[in-house]
Amino acid sequence: MSRAQGANRSFFPFGNPFRMISPKGTKPSSQLLSVLHAFEATLEERLKKLIPNSKDEILSLSWMTLAMQALCESHNDIKTLMTELELPVHDWDEKWIDLYLDISVKLLDICNAFSSELSRLSQGHLFLQCVLHNLGSSTSEQYVRACSSLDGWKQHIGSGNPRIEKCGSILNDLLGSLDLPKVKKSTKGKVLMQAMYGVKVLSVFVCSVFAVAFSGTTKNMSALDVSEIYSWAPTFKRLQDLVNEEIRVRFSSERFTVLNELESVDSSVKELYPIIQVVVDPVEMQSFTKIVAELGRSTEKLSQGLDLLTKEVDNFFQVVLTGRDALLSNLRSVATDIHRNSRCNGDGQIVN
Repeated sequence: MSRAQGANRSFFPFGNPFRMISPKGTKPSSQLLSVLHAFEATLEERLKKLIPNSKDEILSLSWMTLAMQALCESHNDIKTLMTELELPVHDWDEKWIDLYLDISVKLLDICNAFSSELSRLSQGHLFLQCVLHNLGSSTSEQYVRACSSLDGWKQHIGSGNPRIEKCGSILNDLLGSLDLPKVKKSTKGKVLMQAMYGVKVLSVFVCSVFAVAFSGTTKNMSALDVSEIYSWAPTFKRLQDLVNEEIRVRFSSERFTVLNELESVDSSVKELYPIIQVVVDPVEMQSFTKIVAELGRSTEKLSQGLDLLTKEVDNFFQVVLTGRDALLSNLRSVATDIHRNSRCNGDGQIVN
């Protein structure tokens, strides 16, 4: 997505499209502005909740779960906003519909990629369970089996995921979709597009962070330059700067992974592996027992974190899918009404 790994990307490949609700056209009513401001205030509160108290919380599975929850809630808010605006589908500009459908299918694709990676990481838990089971015995044969399981875990976790590797092109497409479509006549349409823009920014940011965490490279890291005309822009900038800086620090330290829980497991594995390659000396048993216990705790924490994040990614998939299905259903309903009307004669009688 970037020309060089970790480089900032231009947010506007086709120039700055930003226009606040245009002063040249019909201005929104105070009621419409109130609805928009409430939407953006809620969005800003969600951004604030993603700003961690400590940098150590960044790229933890718990933080990623909160980020995915924020996406689910914000996309649900868009559906609620459509209801509040009382903007029926037949009043939607065709380009708005195309934009919504295009973004939704890309989000579904990227959700599938994330689910695939979470499933792959969860499968690694089986290797760790075998390790812990075999270390419950002090026989040399069990240690050999434990070593084999550790080798299997390292090989499994270190293998790539082709679906994650494809996230870069999807994110590039999502980045291009941030360009706001022009809205000339509909004040409600302007409100909807501005609200959708905020949710699109959050979506690109969160998905980019996930792609970085899962791919082990900063090439998918985004640097979105949001105009200060948006009330939530300063909060977003603070969040993005904090997260991106921590990502750069972690990659510069050449860590095994940038994911906290996975790094914790790997740390215990590195301590344990050389010990169980030989028969454990009784003098070392105390530290050995401590390391095994720590591996057990970090393994359980990783497993629980992956389960919770998987659930939220699945929830987001359903939110996007139901929104897309609802729009398509409404479009079919409108098409049916048009077809019925076209079969009527001038007196309103149905032509058989």
